[in-house]
Amino acid sequence: MRVIQFILDLGPTVMMPVIITLLGLLFRQKFAKAFRAGLTIGIGFAGINLVIGLLVNNLSPATQAMVNNWGLSLDVMDVGWPISAAISFGTTIVPAVFIIGFVINIIMLAMNWTKTMNVDLWNYWHFIFTGALVMFATDSLALGLVAAALTIIIILKLADWTSPLVQDFFGLDGVSLPHTETVSWAPVGIAINKILEKIPGINKIELDTDMIQKRFGIFGEPMLMGLFLGAIIGGVASYDLRGIIQLGVNMAAVMFLMPRMVRILMEGLIPLSESARDFISKKFPGKEVYIGLDAAIAIGHPAVISTGLVMIPITLLLAAVLPGNRLLPFTDLAILPFFMIWAVAPSRGNVFRGIITGTIFMIGILYIGTAISGVSTVMAKSVGFAFPEGTAEISSLDGGAHLVPYIIYKVIELIF
Repeated sequence: MRVIQFILDLGPTVMMPVIITLLGLLFRQKFAKAFRAGLTIGIGFAGINLVIGLLVNNLSPATQAMVNNWGLSLDVMDVGWPISAAISFGTTIVPAVFIIGFVINIIMLAMNWTKTMNVDLWNYWHFIFTGALVMFATDSLALGLVAAALTIIIILKLADWTSPLVQDFFGLDGVSLPHTETVSWAPVGIAINKILEKIPGINKIELDTDMIQKRFGIFGEPMLMGLFLGAIIGGVASYDLRGIIQLGVNMAAVMFLMPRMVRILMEGLIPLSESARDFISKKFPGKEVYIGLDAAIAIGHPAVISTGLVMIPITLLLAAVLPGNRLLPFTDLAILPFFMIWAVAPSRGNVFRGIITGTIFMIGILYIGTAISGVSTVMAKSVGFAFPEGTAEISSLDGGAHLVPYIIYKVIELIF
């Protein structure tokens, strides 16, 4: 556990250069080329994290102001994904899940059961979260490990299945996204998009960022869309004029900078992907391998961020009116663009369809977040989490986004 914690504490900006350099050497790259690629990817991740920090640090106060202004009062607090991750890493199941994750990925690659080489170690907490949910619900470590293993297998398969769209639409060559709380919704998003394609009228509405830019010229550019959407969010949050302008400019900066940070990351990843393809085609003809990365590299698409910003007030409205919902959206409202990746990608950036699909996503996420609040609270108490004053139960929008883990959790709970 100390070794795992040491690696996690280094963070992706340090460990990614190490991992990518080792993979480059494995695929017969010269050390200088492998190290340069690894360091470039680490710099790309550092840039992405900085821009995500800009997004979250500016949106969080605005979303909190919305919650306060709207007078929402629900009894399950959204404590956010960092707390969910910390609680997961505090459970006793952690070392076993890491070992199981490595072994399953290696076996599936060797047996041609997956094409995804998952190097996204920091998001193993998703698998740990699944195992912990089941372990605490059933009081069985064995069932918890089974649940974690099933999640790993399904997420790797979903990453394989969605990788052609990831590479084509997002321009991430040789990449897949084994990111549980996002790729879990890919089948739902693809199914909804197929339904929308068959509805007269709706199937004619095209509102992607390219069309917006053609129609509105400079005012349709991503950075100006960020400016306008940020200003609208600031207005809804009842900011003063200075606050509205500041939020608008910062959202414009996010829309402008994020794609450039992703391009830096891809500059380092492309040489690795090419070397991997060459090496594998020689050693294993017909075999293909994708590098499994954090879905953070996909939220830089303007349609994803735009849809995520629009969904903030919609999510608060849903929380207020949905019968049976007890989860008060709060901390994780700032990361809604993550949840919108597979609301937008199936329609190739159609923001109109993305909002419809994203609304359906958020209904499910709110209900799942409510449903797991009891066991999430038990998990939090077991690791000594300090509950906010007046809070009886906790959950998170991110926890509610774990669709595949929730299905596995419910099936095992019903059987055992």
